[in-house]
Amino acid sequence: MTTKISTWSFPDGPTVPRLGLGTWRMGEAAGARAAEVAALRQGLDLGMTLVDTAEMYGEGGAEEVVGEAIRGRRDEVFLVSKFYPHNASRRRVPAACEASLGRLGVEQIDLYLLHWRGGVPLEETAEALERLVAHGKIRSWGVSNFDVSDLEGLGEAPVAANQVLYNLERRGIEFDLLPWSRKRHIPTMAYSPVEQGRLAKHRGLVALARSLGTTAAQVALAWLLRQPDILVIPKASNPEHVKLNRAALDITLDAQALAELDRLFPAPTRKSSLEMI
Repeated sequence: MTTKISTWSFPDGPTVPRLGLGTWRMGEAAGARAAEVAALRQGLDLGMTLVDTAEMYGEGGAEEVVGEAIRGRRDEVFLVSKFYPHNASRRRVPAACEASLGRLGVEQIDLYLLHWRGGVPLEETAEALERLVAHGKIRSWGVSNFDVSDLEGLGEAPVAANQVLYNLERRGIEFDLLPWSRKRHIPTMAYSPVEQGRLAKHRGLVALARSLGTTAAQVALAWLLRQPDILVIPKASNPEHVKLNRAALDITLDAQALAELDRLFPAPTRKSSLEMI
């Protein structure tokens, strides 16, 4: 039996699967498009209806791939996209959003994220995003690659999520960012959950996965998914890879396995700079 995908409920209503679909590096090669679209559609068929993309990915190419994949299925999808910091001004946010909407072929983005902090005052960006919410262009908004000090700079703004680099090798956020976000009920979206594939080849992780009858990549995903406020968005470029990611939900990590993972990948003991790629 396949385990049901666990979900996260946003305050404004939508409930989304915590295992979704990433699209970084999609839309960069015309020859890969059919497989990329098929992978995304396979994910939707398996209930992985949280789809993350960005105007930066393939300079809009990934959004076009997503648009093709979700055509006729928009109501099933919780759609996340991100905009460049140089588009974060009062004047440029609306134009960036309209361009993304056009490439995606939709009328509204469910969650719109500032990709990373730039030189535009956060208050100005927040005001522009609230205007997009009021006009129905986006349902909610959040940030990406924001540390505690960056989030504090937003004051009481309604930040719906923070998307950051988080995986077994990149546990720095556990020291302060994750507790800070949890206290405020802000979910964390974990990008590059398998460290761009490198964790799949980690010798110690491979050995542990073998003892569990699974793969290193699936263990890495299961480790993140055991935390109820972490949304995980692995990228897969073909349907078979998507199926393997989905199977991570069938893995239960017991105390012994978690202890071994802590030995292989120790938790942080002090504050470190927020990592990003």
